[in-house]
Amino acid sequence: MNVHEYQAKGLMRDMGLKVLRGEVAKTVDEAVAAAEKLGGNIWVVKAQIHAGGRGKAGGVKLAKSLDEVRLHADDILGKTLVTHQTGPEGKKVHTLFIEEGCDIEHEYYAGVVLDRATGKVTMMASEEGGVEIEEVAHKTPEKIIKVAIDPAAGFTPFVARKLAYGIGLKTKEEVKEAGQFFKGLYDLYMKYDCSIAEINPLVKTKQGDILALDAKLNFDSNALFRHPEIQELRDPTEESEKELAASEFGAAYIELDGNIGCLVNGAGLAMGTMDIIKLHGGEPANFLDVGGSATKETVQKAFSLILQDENVKAILVNIFGGIMKCDIIAEGVVAAAKELDLTVPLVVRLEGTNVALGKKILNESDLAIIAAEDLADAAKKAVEATKGEA
Repeated sequence: MNVHEYQAKGLMRDMGLKVLRGEVAKTVDEAVAAAEKLGGNIWVVKAQIHAGGRGKAGGVKLAKSLDEVRLHADDILGKTLVTHQTGPEGKKVHTLFIEEGCDIEHEYYAGVVLDRATGKVTMMASEEGGVEIEEVAHKTPEKIIKVAIDPAAGFTPFVARKLAYGIGLKTKEEVKEAGQFFKGLYDLYMKYDCSIAEINPLVKTKQGDILALDAKLNFDSNALFRHPEIQELRDPTEESEKELAASEFGAAYIELDGNIGCLVNGAGLAMGTMDIIKLHGGEPANFLDVGGSATKETVQKAFSLILQDENVKAILVNIFGGIMKCDIIAEGVVAAAKELDLTVPLVVRLEGTNVALGKKILNESDLAIIAAEDLADAAKKAVEATKGEA
């Protein structure tokens, strides 16, 4: 789950991290009123979308008068921003964040992620902030300082000093303040079960303050049940109707450009299924993970979601039964096919718990279901079905 910059900064402020004052605006008049409320003579008008690269796409503009605030707000609101993270379709701007200006002396980068190779939370920092960190990592990887946090020791003063000195801070005051910021960012990451906490840029002002000029927080969706306050920050305008519908019955859905609908239990299995479809010359129409504890009703809803895509010419069901039993899936498949009057070819591969019973249910359903022995066979048959060869 993602949140907007202004929401991320609100959480940071609550954790004691320094951020600039700002106000949210939904209209041009609200944007001007926000600038007046903040005071001063310089503001930044920022588009709020769930994607990076807003500045390059024209979604972040500096204003030195209220007239300029109005001009920029009118230009950005309602605009579709296309960045390297939105895809070619872009994202429409519904909300602005009006923030006070500051005197920047230097821009840095700071981030917290889980390094799956080591199994440890890792903090990163770089003296090269304000640019795409991926580019820095590719061209000058030595400029990114990485410190793995020992889960037994947690965040220690050593980690703070290594990061602060690593990005070129020298004075005792700067190192202390940066260390406190890094500690607060780590604490926030752990407290809210984040999947990423990123500040780009983290800035040092001419007054000597270390603060977050931008902020990006992503959260582990599997841990949201522990954080109802984070769930309340969800912005439905940033998600497709199908993604929202899937989340309501506990599934994860992402629409793609292909014509083979996929219904799979498990994110890893879903990725593998899409890969093997492409290997056999096909294109997946979606990523759809119904999870390990789906019910008959869940499967029916998933089928309905897949069939809303007019591009779907065949459906591939790939289930590995563990907690999820194959007979339950089979019952759901049969019920959905009959209720929805399924007309596209349906390829089903079942393996695991109660697989024999599941196959029996499918065979006795009197439906034209194409059975597959393994994943490769299923993918090949699904691709052939889209061409009318099955």
